[in-house]
Amino acid sequence: MEDSGRINVTMTAREYELFKEAKKRPASEKQQTAASRPRKLPEFPKLESLVHHPIDYARVVKKIGNEVDLTLVDLEGLLPSTIIMVISVTASTTSGKPLSKENLNKTIDACDRALALDLAKKKVLDFVESRMGYIAPNLSAIIGSTVAAKFMGIAGGLSALAKMPSCNVQLLGAKKKTLAGFSTTTSQFRVGYLEQAEIFQSTPPSLRTRACRLLASKSTLAVRVDSTRGDPTGKAGINLRDEILKKIEKWQEPPPAKKPNPLPVPDSEPKKKRGGRRLRKMKERYAVTDMMKLAKRMQFGVPEASSLGE
Repeated sequence: MEDSGRINVTMTAREYELFKEAKKRPASEKQQTAASRPRKLPEFPKLESLVHHPIDYARVVKKIGNEVDLTLVDLEGLLPSTIIMVISVTASTTSGKPLSKENLNKTIDACDRALALDLAKKKVLDFVESRMGYIAPNLSAIIGSTVAAKFMGIAGGLSALAKMPSCNVQLLGAKKKTLAGFSTTTSQFRVGYLEQAEIFQSTPPSLRTRACRLLASKSTLAVRVDSTRGDPTGKAGINLRDEILKKIEKWQEPPPAKKPNPLPVPDSEPKKKRGGRRLRKMKERYAVTDMMKLAKRMQFGVPEASSLGE
């Protein structure tokens, strides 16, 4: 696959045509998944505001079915524990009505269609991932072929991804947060598929925000190189990856020790004094007058004769 920094991947004409068709599929399948998303459940109308992702919503709706008491439904493994707790509390204060048998069958069928589309999307992305070394070698060298395939799938192709700014590339694949009343101090910043990259995972948590921005900017450069077929060997991507790793390593270095500033060498030479008319005027202004000389004529420790003759 890779030899001395050179990526050798070949594609047949049929595979290339299939790849071009596969690039368009994930975006259209995402629209179909959103369109086939089940509507609000009458027995739990607030569920849609608690579960935002359509696939998670379809799994939860299929799991709940026509059950009114959600304490009898095990949602473990489908959603995070905090969301499950919020759903349970909200369901206890929400009154609804069960679906009819016909509507229930239609709802379950819509859930099955959404899950089937998601499975087909994963198969398409797996095929795109297997050919990413040929289509986008530089991008794959930075973030890996898996994340690169997801980027191309959600953007709609290599050329569409190359036109995106790095701030939008950073958010590709980011899910809408559901804090459900919890504090935002412990929540992670918004990041999409980049969190699955190996470089992001190996970065300390305190530096992941900066590393995510750096990965997005360098990935954008690599995508633009790939879109113009500027470097099919992938060396540009390898150089960008080395640059990213060096910067992250530099961020982790401790700051240099602060050295004490030594005192300046004393100047023993006499300083040049200003002369001229201005200095003479200043000396005259601050000079001791005759009145001050008379006031200061008394000597210390010597009695003075009184003017009264005593």
